[in-house]
Amino acid sequence: MKLLVANANTTQAITELCAAAARAAASPGTEVIPATPRFGPAVIGTRAEDIVAGHALLSLLAEHAGQVDAVVLAVSHDTALEAARQLMPCPVVGMTEAACLMACTQGGRFGLVTFGGVETYRERITRHGLIGRCASLVGVDATPQEAVADRAAVEAKVLRGITHAATEGADCVMLGGAALAGMAAGLAPASPVPLLDGIACATVLAEALVRLRLPKPRLGSFAAPSGRASIGLDAALAAMLRG
Repeated sequence: MKLLVANANTTQAITELCAAAARAAASPGTEVIPATPRFGPAVIGTRAEDIVAGHALLSLLAEHAGQVDAVVLAVSHDTALEAARQLMPCPVVGMTEAACLMACTQGGRFGLVTFGGVETYRERITRHGLIGRCASLVGVDATPQEAVADRAAVEAKVLRGITHAATEGADCVMLGGAALAGMAAGLAPASPVPLLDGIACATVLAEALVRLRLPKPRLGSFAAPSGRASIGLDAALAAMLRG
């Protein structure tokens, strides 16, 4: 099985963190293929950057269409998830989407700890239809760049955020951020509740979807596009829009 782990920003170190987390969670025989866009924001932190990154991500996915069995979106905003799911001929799973779904199996309500502001995560969880199961959203005073450069210092802040989420009623906590990939395993012994790594959850879910062999819909809003004209797009993406 070939699993594409597609970052939506251009920071290669974050791609590598996510790929390592995916390999740790993947079944024997699954090949993890990391991919980073050739253009776009270094780290997604605003709504505008998320839109730009969505274009970059779709171009990246189009280059791999037909060559992989499933896609994990290694971006905690689940950037362009719905568009990618419509475009690609294989299963596409967002890391925050997967963590939310897995969290629902661990208790009544879950929490999320991330960097900085939480409002876009509130909106994304609402879009997934699970905001009623969310007990706490915690933003820690750290950046993805700091998580790469000074892992230990950021882990201490994240652990305090996890404890805060648990006191607000979270039965488990998701680590919301691609730069937090792989951190759950190290923090688990000190955490008062189970921790969910979005990349690990997405990897396991993507593998399950491949095994289920569900067909691509031929009708409805997630059927593949066809006959769509465009100007200035990368050749692979333009071809997929044409069908």
